[in-house]
Amino acid sequence: MALFKNLITDVPGLSVGHAQDEKLASGVTALIFDEPAVASVATHGGAPGLRDTAALEPEMTVDRIDAIVLSGGSAYGLDAMGGTLAFLRKQGRGFQVRDIRVPIVPGAILFDLLNGGDKAWGEVPVYWQLGFEAAASAGSQFRLGTIGAGFGATTVNLKGGIGSASAETSAGYRIGALVAVKAVGQATIGGAPHFWAAPYEQNGEFGGLGWPAAWPPEALAMRIKGDALENTTIAIVATDALLTKSEAKRLAIMAQDGLALALRPAHAGMDGDTVFAAATGRAATRPSLRDQTEIGLLASNCLARAIGRAIFEAEPLPFKDALPSWHGKFSKS
Repeated sequence: MALFKNLITDVPGLSVGHAQDEKLASGVTALIFDEPAVASVATHGGAPGLRDTAALEPEMTVDRIDAIVLSGGSAYGLDAMGGTLAFLRKQGRGFQVRDIRVPIVPGAILFDLLNGGDKAWGEVPVYWQLGFEAAASAGSQFRLGTIGAGFGATTVNLKGGIGSASAETSAGYRIGALVAVKAVGQATIGGAPHFWAAPYEQNGEFGGLGWPAAWPPEALAMRIKGDALENTTIAIVATDALLTKSEAKRLAIMAQDGLALALRPAHAGMDGDTVFAAATGRAATRPSLRDQTEIGLLASNCLARAIGRAIFEAEPLPFKDALPSWHGKFSKS
């Protein structure tokens, strides 16, 4: 299968935009649907920060959404969804209620308030504006690494960031993943440059190193930042298949496995691991149960690959004691 751009935008019917403040060392990433899409969510971490996700449960009335926003800023970043909502309303988008339109824009945040950036923003946090700008910049091509919601993100040992990957099922359904990696643990094996996601890598997208020739003795030891609630890996998987909300929920649950394949540990009490799943319905045929299982499997793989790419593409922040990037630590080794 050709990987196209190897981005979530290989799924027809959506676009992605970033906005960030380098002094603040934080940012926002917005995924915009061309037309309202079916979506659901699965949260397996113990410390999530979410907005409007209750409406995504299968038993709730709202059946389609206009966008999904990932943001830095911890609870302050929840304002970013309002900025994207305002942009979409300006475009005439949203759920029609008599003569008023209300865009449906759920989202999730990660904690990046202690990364060295200047968080003295005054009375009004900047995230609403960043959410508006991220939506306004959305397109089919977008950068990875230290950008958008991943600008200030870190893992225990390396700079984190934004990652993405795509795939196609045997029946031709497209799947993509988008992730902001700010994990309590690590994406690499022990002190080596190899990625936990190595078996799922395609075309050397995060270095092509594979597994280590000899496993370091510390490989399976737990390495975490600490016990504080300062982390969260937040992600979106999308497909062009036509799914119901219940089926999208199952897709989100299956895609959560991608976190466990690429990060150690995952789903901890001090993480807020959240995965949104969306279906644009652009494919010509309705997926069978077998098709849906393959979509879920590949969504998990894509998310693992996207996590590897996020670390591989990241650049370090220009602050004292900032964590190194993967390239800064391993390229010369």
